[in-house]
Amino acid sequence: MIAKEKNIFKISALTIVVNLLLSLFKFFAGIVGHSEALFSDAIHSASDVFSTIIVIIGVKISNKQADASHQYGHEKFESLATIILAIILFVTGIEIGKTGVLSLIHKSYLHKEIPTLITVVAASVSIVTKESMFWYTRHGAKKNNSSALMADAWHHRSDALSSIGSLIGILFARNGYPFMDPIASLVICLFIIKAAIDILKDGTEKMVDHSCSDEDIKKIKEEILAIEGVDHIDSLKTREFGDRSYVDVEIAADGNLSLYDSHAIAVRVHNQIEQVLPTVKHCMVHVNPIIAMGPLENKQKGEK
Repeated sequence: MIAKEKNIFKISALTIVVNLLLSLFKFFAGIVGHSEALFSDAIHSASDVFSTIIVIIGVKISNKQADASHQYGHEKFESLATIILAIILFVTGIEIGKTGVLSLIHKSYLHKEIPTLITVVAASVSIVTKESMFWYTRHGAKKNNSSALMADAWHHRSDALSSIGSLIGILFARNGYPFMDPIASLVICLFIIKAAIDILKDGTEKMVDHSCSDEDIKKIKEEILAIEGVDHIDSLKTREFGDRSYVDVEIAADGNLSLYDSHAIAVRVHNQIEQVLPTVKHCMVHVNPIIAMGPLENKQKGEK
């Protein structure tokens, strides 16, 4: 857990520095270069700094050891951080959209100067930078199994998309279509809201003990059935707990085995699941006996 925390903090620190520099550059270019869309884009980048700080706090708390009051750990705090990120992203999108709508209603874009070349440069730099940060952060999120960091990665992607919208609006405005600048802000708004909804859905599902993915459940079943002594699986339940998961399984084994031998099978199942699937925090195994049926019972079973 310590290694995971250090990796996430390293990625987050770089993200904060890049976003601070980029947002300042876009603020400057948006004001000096007369672009409403780029100014809105700069606000989006600035919000990324606050979002990344939330990621750091969420990861720090979620990695705390279990205590008397939180005997199952604190992993859900990372999902809480993800939800907060989604809300911030959603509000940011609404505010940017509101600015674009007001500009179109009052036609304030008619009284603004044509965006200068610096806005084209700033938007282009932002697209390349934010898309690079998306892939870098996404890789780190997958490597460390962090939903909060993945949410931050998509925050980068939404910023890259909004910068594309800014660039299109700026280019149109520079060629005699100034109304395209506030329209670009509306496009940016839609991209941001879509990303916020997706992130909110992911964070919420992990907060309400959603079952593991079909792929993970299939893998768990395969691993259990491959263990010597396991006849079949009577019951399998899984639940996600933040970015970790719990597995409760009932297996069937020979009813004539000693308690010691049955326990040994359960231990093998427990250890195998936690070893093969690192996201599993704990696997609870219960062993049911296979009840041998007599000739009459077998005949009745065949008639059903």
